[in-house]
Amino acid sequence: MPKIPGLKWKIRVAEEKDIPVIMDLCYQLSVYEKLEFKGTPELYKKYGFSEDKIFDCLLAENMGDIGPEYLGVALYYYTFSTFESKPTLWLEDVFVPEEYRGNGVGTQLLKELCKIAVVKDCGRFEWTVLDWNEPSRQFYYGLGATSMDEWTTFRMTPEVFKRLSENEG
Repeated sequence: MPKIPGLKWKIRVAEEKDIPVIMDLCYQLSVYEKLEFKGTPELYKKYGFSEDKIFDCLLAENMGDIGPEYLGVALYYYTFSTFESKPTLWLEDVFVPEEYRGNGVGTQLLKELCKIAVVKDCGRFEWTVLDWNEPSRQFYYGLGATSMDEWTTFRMTPEVFKRLSENEG
């Protein structure tokens, strides 16, 4: 995408009042990735802005007159590396609408996450990328990230993990 002259933004920590914005950007990502979006304001509030909080979120807020109010989102949380013996900053999703890519918004979101990882003394900063998403893969390689091609992500759906949890055999 071509650079948009005059596009300005600031990266800030999302607040509870931003739930509709976060959901809208995550919905746009789900359309791009061809995935079903099941988010509700109640779930985003419970897991992002309550005593049950498990994720944090950054927003790229538009400070200029061009484009939408928000230009990007990054939703993240922490896991623990048994081998590094340190936290891992796990980027669940980062999204910039296609028409605003190439202007540095995604790079700035990732730079802010890197700063957080440094402050939290993380041993790793990791995320997954769909195999077919070559533009994103090239973007991450360009930032110095490496792919973990020897690792396979496994997933259990609620139906499967409920069944396994109830199996006494």
